[in-house]
Amino acid sequence: MDGTLVDSEPTWLESEIELMARYNFAWTVENQAHCLGGPLARVGEYMNDLASRPESATFFVNALVDLMVSKMSTRATLMAGASQILDVTREIGTDIAMVSASPRVLVDAVLQAIYPVTFELTISSDDVQFPKPDPESYIKAAEHFGVNPERCLILEDSKTGVNAAVASGARVIAIPHLVPIEENEQVKVFSSLTEINERVLRKLYSDWFD
Repeated sequence: MDGTLVDSEPTWLESEIELMARYNFAWTVENQAHCLGGPLARVGEYMNDLASRPESATFFVNALVDLMVSKMSTRATLMAGASQILDVTREIGTDIAMVSASPRVLVDAVLQAIYPVTFELTISSDDVQFPKPDPESYIKAAEHFGVNPERCLILEDSKTGVNAAVASGARVIAIPHLVPIEENEQVKVFSSLTEINERVLRKLYSDWFD
């Protein structure tokens, strides 16, 4: 979801800067890159360590999520090129799931903001036992649709997410954000969703699934 289909990474950075400023810590893009892809528990631990205060990692997670929900509920928008990919995917006859490492409260806030864009299934961090880079969330999505993960195509923007997708057995379109991602037989890298037009997407389907 974040930074892949929904243009939320600038808002994550804004919220992280705002939260850490309360503890006189100057949060940077480098700090954001360290946290890219989550899970949020790790982000909370990282913030707690940097703040050098008696709060807990859970405190930072909850505070960050509260900031994100308040911002994204009114400003969430799709990434450039996302609508085209969703439209072409549905024309091909493929069901679409949004699988996020964010908690349900944030996923629902985003879904409300981007409506009428909808998905056949949404999975949040609250819906799984093991967050990314564990493949549980992607395997769960595939099971919901009754398909083998190897027949699934996943969009990701972080190494954490790509590792989860690859571990599930799926094929991956990666749009790197801040941290480079290497191509392999399961992963095709693009610089932007706008590069993935109908011809490109159908070619990927043909190469991977026919």
